[in-house]
Amino acid sequence: MEIIYRTCIVFIAGYLFLRLTGKKAVAQMHTFDLLYIFVLTNIISTPLEVNNVGKSLTYAVIIVILYKIFVRLSLHNKLRWILYESPTVLIRNGDINRNGLKKVRMPVNELLSHLRVKGYSDTQNIAIALMEETGNISVIPMAEYRPVQPKDLNIQVKKEYLPIPLIMDRQIVYHNLKYLQLDQSWLINEVKKMGEKGENITLATYLENGTLFIDNHEINNPIGDPYYYNPGRDN
Repeated sequence: MEIIYRTCIVFIAGYLFLRLTGKKAVAQMHTFDLLYIFVLTNIISTPLEVNNVGKSLTYAVIIVILYKIFVRLSLHNKLRWILYESPTVLIRNGDINRNGLKKVRMPVNELLSHLRVKGYSDTQNIAIALMEETGNISVIPMAEYRPVQPKDLNIQVKKEYLPIPLIMDRQIVYHNLKYLQLDQSWLINEVKKMGEKGENITLATYLENGTLFIDNHEINNPIGDPYYYNPGRDN
């Protein structure tokens, strides 16, 4: 019972400490997800320091069970608002929310950096920007600044097609060939038709029209062409 009691105390205390640290510190992971990884990693490494494998595995099993319980509880809406932090508003209708920035401990220049990464340079164009419970920043622009959609122009577009890799890093992807009901001889013939050699192919994909697109390791880099300038001293 003492082992279970001590493990529960460590897990809950760690969860509360991470919550107090803030969403910014645990970006892209929920608080107890990060805690689970930290604690489990530490417990599993214990036998390397102390010759007590049995007790270490017992702690690890208890942590896994606690984590599963937390995940199951988070599926209930009422408990979810307790276990997870609510999104924090950083910008609303073009106005920066200073209280929101203060809450997540984010300076304005860092907010502007996040906006640039998302492709926005002016806060006045943002309808709402939020720091989500995972620490990620989500941005919704005002209607007049959002990207134009085909539906806005009444344009009918065809269904999106995902090119299927058949060769990656000079290695044939056999399960994709099988999925397309093609064989290796077909692939080799198509590669030869295009005047390529298998050992030179970085990527070959099967296109919607049944042809291959091949990207080899050769790079067209005309000397002196300003459009092919490489930053640094590698020109």
